[in-house]
Amino acid sequence: MADTCPVDHLEPRADGEPGQADAVGVGLAVEDWTGDARFYEYSAAVDPIGSGATSTIPVRQFPAQWHDPGTTRVVDLDLSDALHTPYPATGPSLLARFLCIAEGDEVDLAPNATSMLFYCLRGRGFSQIESAGGPRRIPWRAGDVVTVPGGTSPRHQAEQDAVLYHVDDSPLLAYLGVDAAAPRFAPTRFDGGQARARLAEVAADPDATRRSRVAVLLGNARNDQTLTATHTLWAMLGVLPEGHVQRPHRHQSIALDLIVHCDPGCYTLVGPEIRPDGTIVDPIRVDWEPGGAFVTPPGLWHSHHNESGGAANLLPIQDAGLHTYLRTLDIRFTGPDLAQS
Repeated sequence: MADTCPVDHLEPRADGEPGQADAVGVGLAVEDWTGDARFYEYSAAVDPIGSGATSTIPVRQFPAQWHDPGTTRVVDLDLSDALHTPYPATGPSLLARFLCIAEGDEVDLAPNATSMLFYCLRGRGFSQIESAGGPRRIPWRAGDVVTVPGGTSPRHQAEQDAVLYHVDDSPLLAYLGVDAAAPRFAPTRFDGGQARARLAEVAADPDATRRSRVAVLLGNARNDQTLTATHTLWAMLGVLPEGHVQRPHRHQSIALDLIVHCDPGCYTLVGPEIRPDGTIVDPIRVDWEPGGAFVTPPGLWHSHHNESGGAANLLPIQDAGLHTYLRTLDIRFTGPDLAQS
């Protein structure tokens, strides 16, 4: 049992260290609060990623067969083993899933997250969410993107066999040990037909081939500082034309890349170093497949290549909304003036 004593009989110790009188009050237990304290020499601890204390994020692929037609199910794209987290996570702040919903079935999904975003790979249906004004229904079909705030307990129902590629920021909240207290934006549907039409306009611009990429970013009127789909999530619908190479670039946000459409011969090269000529040193090659997804770790150079017979479409989702707000995105491109083009 811990000792207790009145404070007015205790004085600081002669060696200058505080005595019990500095720590306890009348009737309070004397406890040692130093058990978890550690002191690291600066140069040995300043880079925990480089030293291996912080786990690295792997380049990992998730095949389209994971959402083959079948029973209604939720398939986590879980890298918690590599990330050393006690909760499912595809990256430190993001969790991706395939939601497979048979016609007439539904999936209730209420993660502890501030932001949820899903892309309808195939099928048709609607999501019912709870809000202060009562239940609301959001229809969706193949090609649509929908963003839903935390605290709304969405229920997704398929009117036709459907697959949703779903990303949320629940790992970030689990790491912080907090709950999503209130919606930070209104539910928003990005119509797939409108998005493809806008992308076609961008691709038809004579200057399109000089730009770092041919794409449209999904934004929300409430995010006028970050210009992102939600305050934490960034999403882009892009096209990689036939025979085109998207030059190497890197950023500090993780990218969860979904391949919407491609023919054989499309791939991404990923690596930590770049040569003076702008090519990646000893890259890992990730071959694309329609409906497949893969992880591009933060800080690594990556380039996209289309050696197929047709254009390809991809939908990267990142935690770049958060990084942009923190001013830590640090996106860089190879080649002159590409960051401004």
